[in-house]
Amino acid sequence: MALIVQKYGGTSVANPERIKNVAKRVAKFQAQGNQVVVVLSAMSGETNKLIALAKEIQANPDPRELDMIMSTGEQVTIGLLAMALQELGVKARSYTGGQVKVLTDSTFTKARILSIDEGNMRRDLEAGNVVVVAGFQGVDADGNITTLGRGGSDTSGVALAAALKADECQIYTDVDGVYTTDPRVVPEAKKLDTITFEEMLEMASLGSKVLQIRSVEFAGKYKVKLRVLSSFQDEGEGTLITVEEDKNMEQPIISGIAFNRDEAKLTMLGVPDKPGIAYQILGAIAAANIDVDMIIQNVGHDGTTDFSFTVNRGEFAKAQAILDTVKGELGARQVVGDNKICKVSAVGVGMRSHPGVASQMFKALADEGINIQMISTSEIKISVVLDEKYLELAVRVLHRTFGLDQ
Repeated sequence: MALIVQKYGGTSVANPERIKNVAKRVAKFQAQGNQVVVVLSAMSGETNKLIALAKEIQANPDPRELDMIMSTGEQVTIGLLAMALQELGVKARSYTGGQVKVLTDSTFTKARILSIDEGNMRRDLEAGNVVVVAGFQGVDADGNITTLGRGGSDTSGVALAAALKADECQIYTDVDGVYTTDPRVVPEAKKLDTITFEEMLEMASLGSKVLQIRSVEFAGKYKVKLRVLSSFQDEGEGTLITVEEDKNMEQPIISGIAFNRDEAKLTMLGVPDKPGIAYQILGAIAAANIDVDMIIQNVGHDGTTDFSFTVNRGEFAKAQAILDTVKGELGARQVVGDNKICKVSAVGVGMRSHPGVASQMFKALADEGINIQMISTSEIKISVVLDEKYLELAVRVLHRTFGLDQ
């Protein structure tokens, strides 16, 4: 008998019919002798509706009250699924994050999980119940409802699986696994049977929307066996995310091509070339809670240098305004920005034992006349910043260059 945690996303529970289908799938797993905990998102689009309602009352909603409102979306789906299971003759009980006692810090709208009390869930499982838990939410030490940030239901699922020492955490979504790249861009993209946590973490951070980054970090840290499956297909093994690559197999050099359109680049020209300048520029950006991705500082010339970095496109205007202020303080010449760029990345643990991957990547792009603006590398990934108009061409070329369509 296995203990399985299943997480279903918003599209999987978008209406009563789909909730009934989820109930049938869960009932089948339990009938096979498994103990099942189900973690649910709100119905597709529901969280956005709730945020919009809040903004009709308050332009910048109070974070505590916003969490109170947003947490109701999942309460609807867990109650409906418990009822759907009961209709099938399956004992089921629903819990909010607070009732399970998912204890978080007090950072409203993006709280972090501190601990989970699995006692109630274990008692229910032993009594033959399916336990249905609201994802995306918890409570702080003062009993305030908190939410975990966008995609937080994935994190809830993995965290519950870790607390329960589940045999497997299954993430059901609208795709049937993790692909070598987005099939909408490259129809020849292949579904991966397995991928390492390291690779999945890079893919998630570089724009792959299959899994939320924090959930992959959590799964890797607590060695949770993670599998991505489609909630709309009964067949298929999905993609298993493993701790390390299969030592018995020749690891492919590159596992996938990831990309992100939501990128923007800012450059401060003519910055004094002296110690502390990078801190003065990026310190102001960090103080505004803006995440910086790639950073390049050119070689100094005539006592000045140019400093470039990338940010999320949604924070471009805010970051540019900060640099315009800092420019005068530093005596820099000019601030220039470009919010029509993209990032394309080749990811694979096989890079560690195969030199020359970067040159192969750069040659493939050069042969297509695609100019590289910035480069960033790690042990298992190479990322380049390109003009946004080349995104799909670059992804297709690199997918073919590294044999991912074979």
